[in-house]
Amino acid sequence: MSLLGGWFRGSTPKSSKNSSPGTSQVDLRAQTVALLQDAIAGADRIMNDDIDGAEEHLKQTSSTFHSFGMSTCVFMKSILGFEKSIMAEASSRLNECETSAWNEIKKAEKEASKSQAERIYPPGSEYQLVLAESYLMSAIIGVLHESLTEGIKSFYKLRKAFIALDSIIQAESAYLKKRGLQPTSTQPAVSTANPKDHEKMPGGFDDDDEPEFLDAEESHSGTPTPLQYAGHLSNGDADEAEKKLGDLSLNGESNSETKDMPRDLPSRDGFESGPDSDIFTDPIDAFIHSGTSMCFGVLLLIISLVPPAFSRLLSIIGFRGDRERGIEMLWRSSRFENINGAVAGLMLLAYYNGLLGFADILPSEADVEKGAIVGYPAERLSALLVRLRRRYPDSGLWRFEEARSLSNKRDLTGALDILKNNHSKMKQVAALNNFEMSLDSTYVRDWSHARDDYLRCIELNEWSPALYYYLAGASELELYRNACLSNPKDEPQINVHKKKAEELFKKVPSVAGKKKFMARPLPFEEFVVRKLRKWEERSSSWSVDLVDAIGVSPAQEMVYLWNGLKKMQPPELESAATDLSWDRLTCSEEIRGKLQAEIDEKALHDLCHAAILRSLKKFDEARDKLQGVLQMDRSAFKGSNMDDYIPPAAHYEMAVLAWVEGHTGTAAETRKKIYDCQSWLDKVARWESYLLDGRIGMRVQTGMDTLRWYRRDHGMSA
Repeated sequence: MSLLGGWFRGSTPKSSKNSSPGTSQVDLRAQTVALLQDAIAGADRIMNDDIDGAEEHLKQTSSTFHSFGMSTCVFMKSILGFEKSIMAEASSRLNECETSAWNEIKKAEKEASKSQAERIYPPGSEYQLVLAESYLMSAIIGVLHESLTEGIKSFYKLRKAFIALDSIIQAESAYLKKRGLQPTSTQPAVSTANPKDHEKMPGGFDDDDEPEFLDAEESHSGTPTPLQYAGHLSNGDADEAEKKLGDLSLNGESNSETKDMPRDLPSRDGFESGPDSDIFTDPIDAFIHSGTSMCFGVLLLIISLVPPAFSRLLSIIGFRGDRERGIEMLWRSSRFENINGAVAGLMLLAYYNGLLGFADILPSEADVEKGAIVGYPAERLSALLVRLRRRYPDSGLWRFEEARSLSNKRDLTGALDILKNNHSKMKQVAALNNFEMSLDSTYVRDWSHARDDYLRCIELNEWSPALYYYLAGASELELYRNACLSNPKDEPQINVHKKKAEELFKKVPSVAGKKKFMARPLPFEEFVVRKLRKWEERSSSWSVDLVDAIGVSPAQEMVYLWNGLKKMQPPELESAATDLSWDRLTCSEEIRGKLQAEIDEKALHDLCHAAILRSLKKFDEARDKLQGVLQMDRSAFKGSNMDDYIPPAAHYEMAVLAWVEGHTGTAAETRKKIYDCQSWLDKVARWESYLLDGRIGMRVQTGMDTLRWYRRDHGMSA
């Protein structure tokens, strides 16, 4: 959903029957611009919660980019809802678009007039971009597909996209050099198997030949090579050109509205935003330029987010991300009042409010204000949301992101108020909204609402009913434990909650395993099935009911895994700590002793408690809890029913402690803590495979990016 801007780059009509042999290049260009603007008008409806309206508009015109817009609508539905049937439809439509775009590239080159004025991009580049973005969307769907074969094919699609986009970048660079503008190096993010790959076919890409992966070095020194025109001006008009950039929209007109918005942070190339009006005056050229930059921004960001173990694999086959560069490019695009800006804004909000919400090792607010691009820029995000909500007033998507922004500011009450009153015509957005509401209800310990909302997720979304039933059961378990503690003699009420919790938990295995990721079970589904298997074995061995064989609060364990602790105020954190008390267990004293004696049960208790203590700034107490976990035998956590993620998670928590404590001491103490933090993260990054390594790995990867920024900013060696 991050690629809408390029899907409607200007193009010539799919059929030339409306143009006579005498039609001038100017007339053809005008037709292309008209089609471009019409497609954009249809695409814009997607961002205003009206995919049906977008489809109705786009299907009325036959052109490659209108057809591509239809594919985009289905793609949006598929990745928002993760529904298999819709993914299959999206794949089919995108395959058709690839063929159509490829034909248009060859046609455009064949019909190009040699006498036409020099242009920035080769003939057909607008279709080259459509082709590249079709590859990208196909790759995303393939990775989400249940088939391992489709997942592997996705890497080839991704490589094709990189090569196609790079050919556009290279053409732009060559043109800029002729104009006396000297861009920085524009090497692609993947090594091409053959240096002549860009010379084989129209647009510099041979669709008939599968490019081979070329091994890349395991590591590189220095700053990663940027993937787009970096904009260094070598003539005397640099200052004037940079001044113009901030006031431009992508169509070359003055954008007065953005003048009142917070300025983007200066990027490493010296530009604040946008295309140069003297160069990208043509609407099609402007959209090609902005779309290519945004695509690279998205790709650089996504690749940089993968867990350490997988990122090493990607680097071996030639893929390398650059989080800072990717974010810079997205912020730049987000300033413009067009579909590119909207999609860039959506990607930024999804990154900051979603993925970055899992992370703990981040620059401070003061560092962000000084230019730390890897941090959480609360003020800029608020301004971005204001713009997007004003532009798309009917969309529940932006209200959803507003709620997530509030929860990241530890205002869960405000977030829940928005989520409960946010209504979307799109089922997929409604499902996202409902799941977020479920999580926030869990964080504030509103167990009844959390249970009901998780069950509603099953009606709205088919992604993981096993996980939804498990979370609903975990919420009901807390109601059962509350009932036992508050009024032990009220057996009817106790039994209602007990029966309901057991009923929900027992549904988990029956619906698990239907959804797969690259031919493997979803990690969280495998995780909850493992939990149920453990509890059932205890229940049978100890002759107790299933819910009485459960130890550490499953709900609070999920709070830890979703890092809801970052969103909670001190009173909420204190309350969460009470849910971890062994006194809340509903089993006998004998069974309680057995539970506490199990190594991974005690380790889980101490890990969750340590994270709460750390969030309450009780660092010494948190460290004491973690030391106990670190001293446990790692091999004891191996086994089909063991929680093998706990030891690496404990190491990660030690890294977080080092990071937060590093800001409170002397310069020498801070320096030591930074190196300690890096050491702990390195250990987790090298950890052998474990069930939830992807979730822990994302936090580790973000921490490493933060430390990389910190060392560079403070002149520390690696």
